[in-house]
Amino acid sequence: MNQIAFKAFVVEEKEGTYIREVKSKLVSDLPEGDLLIKVHYSSLNYKDALSSIGNKGVTRKYPHTPGIDAVGTIVSSKTNKFKVDDKVIVTSYDLGMNTDGGFGQFISIPENWAVKLPENLSMKEAMTLGTAGLTAGMSVQMLTEKVKPEDGIIVVSGATGGVGALSVSILKKLGYRVASITGKETARAYLMNLGAETIIMREDFESMDNKPLLKPAFAGGIDTVGGVILENIIKSTNPMGVITCCGNVASPKLDLTVFPFILRGISLIGIDSQNYPMLYREQVWNKLSKDWKPDNLVDIATEITLNELSEKIDLMLNGKLKGRTIINMEL
Repeated sequence: MNQIAFKAFVVEEKEGTYIREVKSKLVSDLPEGDLLIKVHYSSLNYKDALSSIGNKGVTRKYPHTPGIDAVGTIVSSKTNKFKVDDKVIVTSYDLGMNTDGGFGQFISIPENWAVKLPENLSMKEAMTLGTAGLTAGMSVQMLTEKVKPEDGIIVVSGATGGVGALSVSILKKLGYRVASITGKETARAYLMNLGAETIIMREDFESMDNKPLLKPAFAGGIDTVGGVILENIIKSTNPMGVITCCGNVASPKLDLTVFPFILRGISLIGIDSQNYPMLYREQVWNKLSKDWKPDNLVDIATEITLNELSEKIDLMLNGKLKGRTIINMEL
């Protein structure tokens, strides 16, 4: 089995430049692991895009195969928890960061990185969700424990991205009214189709008065970008509202007073999908496969091949990619 050849998207460093190519590798090139998995689908995330341009905060050593998401079939198992032919989802942990990831047709991983694919979820649906879906699910779970649909509107930032789009869809399915923040004027119809009731343009939201508190407008929020957007969500959330945050593409810094927290009782909850405990991870995946499964997964996803991946990475890095991009690893 070690001599099985497979295709992989490989990033190599050559004289300070990072080159991306689809290459042939052997199973023996993979790290030792409990599970050898044949990957059927993967998906593109922002960490993958950063890994592909040599971001050492994501990936330390090259050559490397990114891909923090994968779904596939076990072809070899050294554990009692999983058996050959089991279908599993693998997201986050170190996959695709410093361990060769889902942009290869095979991965080798520890058993505690894998979740059994829920019966009500196809492999393609699992990767349309992927880490973005898990993160959205975690955010929704934290928010909905304290904020109910009758409490008011939930605002979602970065709404055309993977986490944002899926959050809008899940919240709508659960009966919440949703306002979406986006920088893309052309995305209005797309976001309304996902379930957004109101569209807020990013530049308008960023240019709000720089006061310690703003007029309450939202019962809660899911922020995916950080920076001024998150600041203004916090300042304009109703008393006892809940906000989750999971990204920093706009900025990792916040310029705030403590007033929203001590005068309105706002809760800010950080979301870490990379090291989310397995017990809760399985619970979220089960919800995503049933009551929380978005009705419009087909509309959110674009399916591509490995040969088309580099172009999509460039679009993502330039902020021009919408929704989810899934890679069919069998083509």
